[in-house]
Amino acid sequence: MAKKISKRQQPERAEENKNAHIEGAGMVRDQFITDTLELNYMPYAISVILSRAIPEIDGFKPSHRKLLYTMYKMGLIKGARIKSANIVGRTMQLNPHGDASIYDTMVRLSRGNESLLHPFVDSKGNFGKAYSRNMAYAAARYTEAKLEPICNELFGDIDKDTVDFVPNYDNSMTEPTLLPVTFPNVLCNNTLGIAVGMASNICSFNLREICQATEALIRDESADIASILNGPDFVGGGRILYDRDVFQEIYENGRGSVKVRAVYAYDKANNCIDITQIPPTTTSEAIIDKVIEHVKAGKFKEITDIRDETDKTGLKITIDLKRGADADKLMKRLFKSTPLEDSFSCNFNILVGGTPIVLGVRGILIEWIAYRVECVSRRTHFELTKAKDRLHLLQGLSKILLDIDKAIKIVRETEVEAEVVPNLMIGFGIDKIQAEYVAEIKLRHLNREYILKRLEDIDELQKNIAEMEDILANKRRIKKIIIDELRAVAKTYGIDRRSEIIYDAGDALAEEEEPVDAYPVTLFFTKEGYFKKITPQSLRMSANHKLKEGDEIITTIETDNAAELLFFSDKCQVYKAKASDFGDTKASSLGDFVAGVLGADEGESIIAMIPLKAYEGNILFFFENGKCAKVDVKAYETKTNRKKLISAYSDKSPLVAVYYAPHDGLYCIETTNKRYLLVNSAMVAVKTTKNTQGVQVMTLRKNHFVSAVTPSDGSEFINAKRYMSKNIPAAGAVLAAEDAGKQISMLDTE
Repeated sequence: MAKKISKRQQPERAEENKNAHIEGAGMVRDQFITDTLELNYMPYAISVILSRAIPEIDGFKPSHRKLLYTMYKMGLIKGARIKSANIVGRTMQLNPHGDASIYDTMVRLSRGNESLLHPFVDSKGNFGKAYSRNMAYAAARYTEAKLEPICNELFGDIDKDTVDFVPNYDNSMTEPTLLPVTFPNVLCNNTLGIAVGMASNICSFNLREICQATEALIRDESADIASILNGPDFVGGGRILYDRDVFQEIYENGRGSVKVRAVYAYDKANNCIDITQIPPTTTSEAIIDKVIEHVKAGKFKEITDIRDETDKTGLKITIDLKRGADADKLMKRLFKSTPLEDSFSCNFNILVGGTPIVLGVRGILIEWIAYRVECVSRRTHFELTKAKDRLHLLQGLSKILLDIDKAIKIVRETEVEAEVVPNLMIGFGIDKIQAEYVAEIKLRHLNREYILKRLEDIDELQKNIAEMEDILANKRRIKKIIIDELRAVAKTYGIDRRSEIIYDAGDALAEEEEPVDAYPVTLFFTKEGYFKKITPQSLRMSANHKLKEGDEIITTIETDNAAELLFFSDKCQVYKAKASDFGDTKASSLGDFVAGVLGADEGESIIAMIPLKAYEGNILFFFENGKCAKVDVKAYETKTNRKKLISAYSDKSPLVAVYYAPHDGLYCIETTNKRYLLVNSAMVAVKTTKNTQGVQVMTLRKNHFVSAVTPSDGSEFINAKRYMSKNIPAAGAVLAAEDAGKQISMLDTE
């Protein structure tokens, strides 16, 4: 056992572990797992978080930024499209992770793939579709690409010292750490990133709304952005179910789950439903597969066919209906049980200053405003420096105007070329930079007209310099510039909303219950966990059950096909189902293995079945320690369609028997030392907590426990009062001789 190491010793221990490999090949040395994590795993985790998966304040991951910057340097912001393979190859100068990953990135950024609300790559050729897993994109040698016009908003200021540049992986060139985007791109396009120990999932918002919300926050950080932002806006459209609390949570804290529904139209002429927009979290194939699965299970009998009719005009899934089917009611049921209604889970985790942090829409916009203020300040300072340098040169040129012939004479009469600049400095009283500028003027430009035109720029430069100095000194003017840029972006690139917001939650969120035929059935449940649902007609034809060797039927109940079923497992869990979820079968079949059908945990067995027509009455749990828990059946009723409930009953003692008790009645408890107790369930208090331990019903002698519990009417005993008690707990009674004989005769009868 490893002894505890003090903090003072830890650096030495870490150094030993770090140098362990030099002791000799094949040697095995003990190493603390904490050191392994610190030295090996932590750098990897940090690298994934900071350099791969989580977007930064400009809205890009490093792979996106490297690709777009490479395309910008290739002149693809104005030129014609070129082969994607050429772009991928050039990008490897910045991103040496293989051509496949680079091309994957390009595909997602392209207009043709339809992944982004505002794509950055103008694509030509087959780039696949985000809403289809089967529509794969073509190889890079077949497709062509260039940058979209919106990329002018990414690179317009990049050469004006607005962002920092760092060397690439081999120090052969530099690349920007961020892009000086003129609008909050981080919220205008959806981004998904899975890092180590954290993830990011940002939904897209409408560009116009985001620009308006940003302007409002620039003017007042406490502005109500909820009155400006209607909600997310997805590239594939869909109908967003409005939930004020969820939206507010996303705006303020960056977390929440947005429900999105598909958009459909009923084609009366062809008696079919055309689905043209789906949630962004699913694909057309996933929807079709799920519908087919339910149709095969007999849940959607109105559907005769479903097919994918997607073409160049866009997505289209067609569902053919039987005559007389109600399309709207069917769609409500499909929304409930298929990905036609799905949730987008927001997790607005971004990197701010190299630190991952989860921010709401408000927080992200405030951080972006601070970043953009810095960009505009750096741009203004860069332009100010350039203007001052230009002014300085022109001021030197203005002195040449006084005597051009003198300047020509100085140059002509200077014997050594290196002495030209010093002689001009002496002759006109200008500095070295000004003299260098004058000396480099072409001979054809040494005329009064050229010089006068250059001098006209001096007044304009002086005005611009004063303007830029005032901007740098006044933060309000910088914010005004940002607002003007936002308005220009919204006007140029803004598009109408694609996702409709449904505010009427009453109709929109209503769930149509699937109609179930409530025909009579008999349910059978076996000791090994097999379930059979058999109609009376089938039972009359054959009642001889086929069972596995050693198996036996422990529950037989007559009910109907609409009954609710509670299946209790040996791991204190209950699985909820309906009789209609199981197909009709025959006595000659083994039936359905319930644990497999309900998706039970590995090694978990179903030990009891209770059918319900309504959540009324109680459930009795009898345990080996002599306790009985009486739980109101409403404790197992849920508002949502949950299939599994944990802590269904107490795990303090092994379970002996479970009974559904719509009314109180008599139960016979038997122990391992053959003592019997008749107890009425009315003596046990009702509990609302599922995993209650219950009350002690029977006192047990040492090393003995309850072995069996059965419903009773007292007829199995000649003198039933002998085994009853006015109070609980009670010890019960040993079986009388006459009762023993009666039980033997009853067994013979059976």
